[in-house]
Amino acid sequence: MPKSPGVYLMKNADGKVIYVGKASNLRSRLSSYFSKKANRDAKTGILVKQVVDFETVITATENEALILESNLIKRHRPRYNVILKDDKRYPSLRIDIGKKYPNLTVVRKTKKDGALYFGPYSSAGAVRETIKLINRNFKLRKCRSPVLRPRKRPCLNFQINACLAPCCRNVDENRYGEIVNEVKMFLSGRAGDLIRKVKAEMSAAAERQNYESAAILRDKMHAIQQTVEKQVVVTTDFVDRDVVAVARADDYAVIMVLKVRNGHLQGMKDYSVRDSLSEDGELICAFMRQYYETAGMIPREILVGTALEDAGLYSAWLSEIKGRKVEIIRPARGDRVRLLSMAADNAADRLASITSEARSNTQILDGLQKKLGIFHCLHRIECIDNSGMAGKDMVSGIVVYEDAVPKKSDYRKYRLKNVPLQDDYASMAEVLERRFSGENMGGVLPDLLIVDGGKGQLNIAVSVLKKLNLEGQVPVIAIAKKDEQKKESEDRIFIPRRANPINFTKHSRQLFFLMGIRDEAHRYAIAFHRSTRNTRGMHSALDNISGIGEKRKKLLLKHFQSIDSIRRASPEEIAGLPGMNRNAAANLLSALGEEDRSSK
Repeated sequence: MPKSPGVYLMKNADGKVIYVGKASNLRSRLSSYFSKKANRDAKTGILVKQVVDFETVITATENEALILESNLIKRHRPRYNVILKDDKRYPSLRIDIGKKYPNLTVVRKTKKDGALYFGPYSSAGAVRETIKLINRNFKLRKCRSPVLRPRKRPCLNFQINACLAPCCRNVDENRYGEIVNEVKMFLSGRAGDLIRKVKAEMSAAAERQNYESAAILRDKMHAIQQTVEKQVVVTTDFVDRDVVAVARADDYAVIMVLKVRNGHLQGMKDYSVRDSLSEDGELICAFMRQYYETAGMIPREILVGTALEDAGLYSAWLSEIKGRKVEIIRPARGDRVRLLSMAADNAADRLASITSEARSNTQILDGLQKKLGIFHCLHRIECIDNSGMAGKDMVSGIVVYEDAVPKKSDYRKYRLKNVPLQDDYASMAEVLERRFSGENMGGVLPDLLIVDGGKGQLNIAVSVLKKLNLEGQVPVIAIAKKDEQKKESEDRIFIPRRANPINFTKHSRQLFFLMGIRDEAHRYAIAFHRSTRNTRGMHSALDNISGIGEKRKKLLLKHFQSIDSIRRASPEEIAGLPGMNRNAAANLLSALGEEDRSSK
C-alpha cells in the first residue's frame, strides 16, 4: 500500500462494500486494522472478521479524500458506516437567489442547487408562522411557480399591498433584491441587524416627511422585534454556533444539534441512528459530513462534547465551503459547556421517546405474532388495497411497514391491466401475481401480507401464492370492516383454514395497528386513483394529432374556447391563426371529424 492520502473500501465474502474510510496515510491506516488487536474497539473487531478484500483510491490531499469518502458512502450505503436517518418530516424554507425575482417556498429535502435553505423548522406550524410574518412585512412575490410567469393583471396580493407584482409590472430588480436581502437577514438569525436597518430607514422617511412609508417601516420593525422577543437568549457574545451532542441506549443513538444565531436559540433538530458500535466521535464526524454538505448556513463555531480525531480536517473543509474560518471546539468551561449540557439533555429526552416507541412497537409485533400463530418475527409487513370507480382507472397500492414503521420508499403503485370491470377479486389476483412474480419480488418477501377485504379476498391471495409456489413462505391475513348492521363492534381478521375471524380483545393495540396499516393502504390507493382519473380527465381531443403540438394546442383552445368551436371553424379561419398553416388545419379538422364519427 502507498503512504498517500486516499479512500479505502472494505468488502465481505460476497463482494459487497461494508465499510468506506479515508486516511492521510493509506498504509498506516489499513495496517492498523490488522494489527494491535488489543487496542481494537468492538466495531473494528466485528468489521475485520468480515473483511476478505479491500480497494483503495489515491487522492491528492486528505481534503479530497474526505469528499470522495462522502460520495462513496452515499453510493454504497455500507453496513458499518454511520448513515443518518433521512428524516423528511422537518420542513425548510428555500429561496433561489440565482433566479430573477425569487420567491420563498417550503421544501422537505435540501439539495445542492445553488439556492439558500433556512431551517429545518421543528413543525409545519412554525413554518406557517414564519411565512405569515414574511408575507406581511416583506413584499416578495407569493405565486408558487419557481419561474416568474407573466400575467395580464396583478393578483389580490398586489391589491392589498403585499406584493410588488413583478409578474405584470416593471419592478426594479435592485429594489426587489434589497427585499430578498432583508428576508435572508431575518431567516439567518440576524434580526438585530435587520431591526437597526429598518429603524434607520424609518427615521430617514420621517425626516423626508414621508410619514406613510415611515409608519409601514415602524410596523415592520415592531413585528420583527416581537419575533425576536419570543426567542430564547442563550449567550451574550452574539456568535453564530451549532451545538452537537450525542445520546445513546441499546441499538439507538440520537444526534442533537442546537442552532444558536446571534445569541438566540433559533431551533433544534435531531437525527436518529441505529448503531450500537460506533463511538461518539465517529457519530459526530458522520453528522458533520452529511449535514453541512447541504446546509444552507454554516456557523462560525461548532461545539462538540468529545474529541474528534479529524477536527482540523473537518474545520478546514467547512471553512472552504463557508469562505471564512469555521472552528470546531470542545469547550471546558463557561457558557459553551452550558450549551452542550442543554443539547445533551434534549438528545437524551428525544432518545427516551424513540426507545419507548420502539419498545411499544416490539410489544405490538410480538403480540400480533403470537395471536396469528406465526413462527418468525414480523419485521416486514405489506398491505394491498384496490381502488376504482365503475370499472374505470382501476389501480392498486401496496404499503410497507418495517418494524411497525411505514417505509414509504418501498410503497408501490399498480395500474391494473386485465380487469375490465369493477372486480375486486380479479384486481387482487392481478396485483398479487405482479408483486410476487420473478423479478418483481426484488429478493424481498414480507413476513406478513395483509389484504383488504374478507374471506373472498383471502382465498384469492392464498390461491395466487400457491400458484407461485409461495404458500407457507408468506403468511397472509385479510382485514374486513365491521358490519354495523350486524352490530359488530370491531373490524374482523381472517386467516386461512379458519371459518371464523380471530378474536381480539376490545380496543386491542394489535387490532388497531392492523387497522392503521389497512387505512394507510386505502389512503394510498385512493390517492393514486384520483391522480390517474385527473390525468385522464386532462386528456384533450387535440392530443396526438399530427402537426399539433403544445403551443398550437394552447393557441387553438385560447382562440376557440372549445373543441366543438374548432370543429365548426373553417380551414381558412384555422390556418389564419399565428403559427398555423393549411396543412395543419386540414390534419386537425380531419382528425376531429374521424373522432366525431367514431363516437357516434
